[in-house]
Amino acid sequence: MSPEESTEGEEYYVTPSNLKARTAEWKKEIAVYNVHRMKPSLKKSCLLVVDMQNFFLDPQSPTFTPGGLAILPNVGKLIKSFRKKKLPLIYTAHVHKSKELDGGILAWWWEGMILENTKDAEIHPDLVPLPEEKIVYKHRYNAFYNTDLEIVLRCLKVEDLVIAGVMTNLCCESTAREAYFRDYRVFFLMDATGTVDEELHLATLKNLAFGFAYVTDTEEILRGLVREKE
Repeated sequence: MSPEESTEGEEYYVTPSNLKARTAEWKKEIAVYNVHRMKPSLKKSCLLVVDMQNFFLDPQSPTFTPGGLAILPNVGKLIKSFRKKKLPLIYTAHVHKSKELDGGILAWWWEGMILENTKDAEIHPDLVPLPEEKIVYKHRYNAFYNTDLEIVLRCLKVEDLVIAGVMTNLCCESTAREAYFRDYRVFFLMDATGTVDEELHLATLKNLAFGFAYVTDTEEILRGLVREKE
């Protein structure tokens, strides 16, 4: 089922067909805060694809994230371009062994859990990682917390982190803040991150632009990839 088909008849804050228009509005909304403009050093850049799993992208899931379906095409473009340029690409996947073993407060806070080795835990079929690509498995929002993400980034000599995925205001935002604390330059994609409603999405864009990241869009990053080639 395509993103357009799955959202037909539903009132979501963003869909593949209106994403470009909504992005233009978000740019205006955050402009006063988004003053730390940066250009990624693409030889030192990495694309981090956060939690684009069936659990969040299946409309029947208790944690369905409609913004995740809307951004699927853009995330796919980014993945394709980073692969073509042979630039680092890392996925994260949020998983749990069980509520009792590693659920903690998340098991109480949320309805449903992503259990490891299930269909829910898999990356969406449109974005399947290649065998050689790294997947960071995490138990909390922040992709750096108790994972080997920073070890991998240091080994790859990454300095600039391009963040896409879901949810904008939870795992993506938590990871972006932590990356900033660790002195990475953060490029946060407003049209390649998604959540459950526009108010939460926009709040994160404002907060990150104000203190943690350059909030940009897919086309600007893709243009940078082309310039690097030239």
